[in-house]
Amino acid sequence: MSRVTIRPPRACDVQQYADAVRRSAAHIGQWNPVEPDGLPDLLQRQGPGLRTFLIIDKEDGGFVGKCNVSNIVMGRFCNAALGYDSYLPYAGTGRMTEGMRLVVDRCFADQSAGGLGLHRLEISVQPENERSIALARRLGFRHEGFTPRMLFLDGAWRDHERFALTAEEWQPLGVQEE
Repeated sequence: MSRVTIRPPRACDVQQYADAVRRSAAHIGQWNPVEPDGLPDLLQRQGPGLRTFLIIDKEDGGFVGKCNVSNIVMGRFCNAALGYDSYLPYAGTGRMTEGMRLVVDRCFADQSAGGLGLHRLEISVQPENERSIALARRLGFRHEGFTPRMLFLDGAWRDHERFALTAEEWQPLGVQEE
């Protein structure tokens, strides 16, 4: 039984989101921008090319993490990129892995079943971010390569390891609540 659920962010989440990001600033800031006031902008950008999911602890309602499904391209490609942050105090408890399983399942599920209908997902991680690499591997993503100077973060172009997974490789979890 999963300890978490996933759902899109809502306007009423702004304060709880800001608190979670601030509380986790040192944890997130090693790898990603820390933007505690960024939820309103993120809500505005939701659409066919970007879907965001909050991962929520079922017991206390706290935000475990966030996953952006971005660069969504349909047609013959049916591909997207996953980017995620985990929040304290839940980091290291396995809840982020549980939540990401739900997100991946939603991404691969047919649109008729409430999913995104994607065929392929990619994750790019800075080589030193061992915890995110371990998460990608736990989810079944395979290493596909190395991209030098891929993303501009914290004032410099950062190298990334690339991981991918296709719908054929995924073992569906079944219908999940939102």
